Amino acid sequence: MELWQGVLLFVVGTAGGFLNVMAGGGSLLTVPVLIFLGLPGPVANGTNRIAILAQNLTAIVTFARRGFHDFKLSLTLAACALPGAVVGALAGTQLDGAWFNRALALIMVAVMLVMHFDKGSSENPEDHQPSRKQLINGHLLMVAAGFWGGFIQLGVGFILMPILNRVMGLDLVRTNMHKVFIIATYTIAALWVFASQVEIIWVIGLALALGNALGGYLGAHFTVSRGEALVRMVLNLVLVAFIIKLLFSA
Repeated sequence: MELWQGVLLFVVGTAGGFLNVMAGGGSLLTVPVLIFLGLPGPVANGTNRIAILAQNLTAIVTFARRGFHDFKLSLTLAACALPGAVVGALAGTQLDGAWFNRALALIMVAVMLVMHFDKGSSENPEDHQPSRKQLINGHLLMVAAGFWGGFIQLGVGFILMPILNRVMGLDLVRTNMHKVFIIATYTIAALWVFASQVEIIWVIGLALALGNALGGYLGAHFTVSRGEALVRMVLNLVLVAFIIKLLFSA
């Protein structure tokens, strides 16, 4: 790996980690860059998980140090996402070459369209406690979210955030608090599956992980310090950026 490649990975990783924690869509930056650097699709998909894990572990610690944690609920949600993630990761290792690139392109378009028609996050009070029905629905939906995260990871934040925010009624700060824990947990399993099935480029993954960890710290820090208003602003900016990309790519 040349110096310019390491710098590129760190910069893109920082941006991707920040977006992933604040809103989502960071892997829409990092995975295409890994492919640009010459990694085959499944290898890029697996190698990206190293950075995802570092980013979310950093964010968990940052949230906890600022007093935002509910590990009991996070664990039960993550446990429901885990089986889906393992199955999704096994499916993801089978997408080879051109098929992965085609799937990536279609997923990018689908994520952008979903965000385009999204009406925005619902307003929920801080410290809202989900009802029994909200808890059941949220845990059931985590299975599908876990499959998507294990399969390709791209845009999983835009799946988890509506589940936690709208279905379960959590405010956006606590939504991100749980989101990073869930993703970190199933990423451990997904990375293990990918490492057992395809080659993982650990040096590239670690260079990307340094940036993602910094981005994850910044995302968690600004989520707590600036609260829901900043999360919503970043979410809207990401939405606008992806819509513009979609329009110019059409």
